[in-house]
Amino acid sequence: MSNENLRRLVEEGVSIWLDDISRERLRTGNLEQLIKEKDVVGVTSNPTIFAKALSKGAAYDDQVRDLTVRGVSVDEAARAITTYDIRWACDVLRPVYERTDGLDGRVSIEVDPRLARDTEKTIAEARALWWLVDRPNLFIKIPATLEGLPAITRALSEGISVNVTLIFSLERYGQVVDAFCEGMEQAREAGLDLSKIASVASFFVSRVDTEIDKRLDKAGSAEAKALTGKAGVANARLAYALFEEKSDTDRWRALEAAGARPQRPLWASTGVKDPALRDTMYVEELVAPGVVNTMPEATLDAVADHGEIRGDTIRPFYEDARKHMAALKEAGVEYDDVVRVLEEEGVEKFEASWNELLATIQKELEDKA
Repeated sequence: MSNENLRRLVEEGVSIWLDDISRERLRTGNLEQLIKEKDVVGVTSNPTIFAKALSKGAAYDDQVRDLTVRGVSVDEAARAITTYDIRWACDVLRPVYERTDGLDGRVSIEVDPRLARDTEKTIAEARALWWLVDRPNLFIKIPATLEGLPAITRALSEGISVNVTLIFSLERYGQVVDAFCEGMEQAREAGLDLSKIASVASFFVSRVDTEIDKRLDKAGSAEAKALTGKAGVANARLAYALFEEKSDTDRWRALEAAGARPQRPLWASTGVKDPALRDTMYVEELVAPGVVNTMPEATLDAVADHGEIRGDTIRPFYEDARKHMAALKEAGVEYDDVVRVLEEEGVEKFEASWNELLATIQKELEDKA
């Protein structure tokens, strides 16, 4: 029995994905339950999520013990542990993948974030993960750094489905769409079936507000204060406008005619960080056809409980979004600097989480020795 609020969201064209994975969630059947009861049709993961999962409970003990006996390196252990969960989640979501003809039922795993500034290593890692998980409903997450863009193109050109992550700026999002189109064009030239290659572009929302609101608070004026808590939504709405613009081109129409599917915008970082803001805001304010919203479970539960889904909340508000971004500039907020800081911090945070994951695994290996 699905939830009325979440069902309404789905009817508006939004795919609900869960921004979490753990062995415990898989083992207890909780993921199947969320698919049935809360319309979850996809899963995203990142190093932070894995580090958290591994530090709780005993779900990983048997595998860690086996890895200890085999004497594998901590890096190899991390890959074995994370791909095990992702493969399992892919199998749980496979019926959704089949039912939606490959649109949803997707599970994402991230390339080692320490490689975010190295194109060739990112490509090699994407290939390795694609081969290791070996499921058609997998997404390989590649960060949208400048070095990541050619890796996105190459992966897609080889038939590897990609979730482009850590997108903050409109300019970079435009480059991501171009990298996607180039990859699909190369795949077409190579004779691949474009309908089997998928991609989403993960545009981060709450982190934009966190950074911009910090700067507005520092400005201290009443005018600046009145602008807080709105930039993340405005930025994402303008990203959807760009998505529509890029979809209305001869280049895209030629790819679509060859069987390609759109690279859907995905709203990431949708857990509200500021307690003064409505906890369902980044879901309610970003509803439009053909988007994905990946939510932490707390946000999913909040939407199910008291979400107010009121139709399309993106396309009617393009002008409002443009005015808000102009007002931020007027208030002294440098957009280009904000998105530069956010990208650098995003890579650093995922790298720190990866190192935390490795340290956790190292301790587990030592404890089981």
